[in-house]
Amino acid sequence: MYRRTFLAGALAAPGFLRAASERRYTWAEVEKMLSRGDVKGKLGRDDLPTPALLLDLDAFEHNVNKMAAHAKSHNRALRPHAKTHKCPEVAKALIRAGAVGACTAKLNEAEVFADHDIRGLLITTAVVGPYKIERAVRLAKKNRDTIFSVDNSQNVRDLNAAAAEAKLTLNLAIDLFITGRTGVLPGTPALNLAQLIESLPNVTLAGIQAYAGQASHVTGFEARRRKSEEVMAAAVDTRRVIERAGISCPLLTGGSTGTYNIDTQIEGITELQPGSFVFMDIDYRKIGGQNGEVYDDFKNALTVLTTVVSKPTDDLAIVDGGFKAFATDRSFGPEPKNGNGIVYAWGGDEHGRVNVAKASRGVNLGDRIEFLVPHCDPNVNLYDRMYCLRGEQVEAVWQIAARGMSQ
Repeated sequence: MYRRTFLAGALAAPGFLRAASERRYTWAEVEKMLSRGDVKGKLGRDDLPTPALLLDLDAFEHNVNKMAAHAKSHNRALRPHAKTHKCPEVAKALIRAGAVGACTAKLNEAEVFADHDIRGLLITTAVVGPYKIERAVRLAKKNRDTIFSVDNSQNVRDLNAAAAEAKLTLNLAIDLFITGRTGVLPGTPALNLAQLIESLPNVTLAGIQAYAGQASHVTGFEARRRKSEEVMAAAVDTRRVIERAGISCPLLTGGSTGTYNIDTQIEGITELQPGSFVFMDIDYRKIGGQNGEVYDDFKNALTVLTTVVSKPTDDLAIVDGGFKAFATDRSFGPEPKNGNGIVYAWGGDEHGRVNVAKASRGVNLGDRIEFLVPHCDPNVNLYDRMYCLRGEQVEAVWQIAARGMSQ
C-alpha cells in the first residue's frame, strides 16, 4: 500500500501538506530506518513523526556555499559558530566548503565535535575551574590545534600549569569585552594579558576573539554597519597595540550572520565566525538587508513540521507544536512557511493554536503545516535529530550530537 501526500502548491498554497490517506510502511519499519539513518530513496516528508525539525538541503547548501565564497573572495578565514547547529554533519559540510574549523560556545560542545574528528576548534567561552581545565587539557591532547578563550590572568596561569604537567602547549585567544558579556577590556588590559601569555612556557597567543553580538541584530544595514565598525575598531586597535609591543597576534576572529558583509571590509579582522546563516530564522529576517527591509542574503533552510491534531472550530486548528517544539526566547512566535494566510499563537507546552479563518485552503484533522522558527539556535537545541530533505524526499538524518551540551 502506498500513501500519497499532496503539497499545497499542487492544491492551493505552499507550506501545507495533506494528511496521508494510505500507508506504505509500518511505524516499526519507519522507526528502524530513521534510527539507522537508512532513509534515502525510502522515506518522504509525510513519513516523518511530528513535531519534526527539517533541513532543506538545497537551501542549506546555497547558504554554506555563499558564505564560504564570500569569505574566500575577501581573503578571510571562516570558522562558523557551531552553537547554532550543534551537529557534526553540518560542521563537516562547512569544512568541505572551505571553513578552517568550528567555534563552540562551551567546552563539552567542543568535546563532541572532537569525538567526530572535527579539528580547528575555537571555544569562545573561557574554561574555568580545575575540572574543566583537566578536560581542556585532555581535549588539547586529542586536537592540538584547539584554541581556548581567556580573559583573566589567574585563568591563564592555571591553564599554563595544567599544560606544563601534561607536557603540551595550549593555544589561547584573548576574549575582548566588547559585547557586554565576557572578556577583558580592550587596549592596555588586553596587552597586559598578552604579555603574561608571552611570558609563560606552556601557553601561546593565537590571537583575539572579539564577537560583537550587540551589532549583529541592529535593524537597518547602515545602522548595523556603523555599530559594527565602531565596536570592532577597539578590537583592531588592540591587535595593533599587542603587535607593536613585539608580540605576534595573527588571529582576530569575530563577525556574525548580520555583519558578515560589513566585517570583511574592516582591515585587521582575519576570520569570520557567523552561525545562523546555515539555517536562518524569523529574527534575522527582521534586521533588514543591504538592499531592503527584509534580510534575505541567505535562505530559510530550517523549519518545524507539525500535524493538526484537533479542529475545535471552523477557524481554529490545533497543531502538535508548542513551547517544546519552538524556541520561546523572542517576543514573536513561528510563522507558516510561505505564508498561507494562517496565524500561529502559542497554545502551551505541547500545542499551537492556528487561526485558519483566512487560510488559502481548508485545514483538516491530520493535515501538516510547516513553520519557520523564531530563533534557530535554541530551537535546534530542542531536538535530537534533524531530517534532511531534498524536495519531498528525506535524504539523511543528522544527529544533533551536541544538543544540551551547556558546560
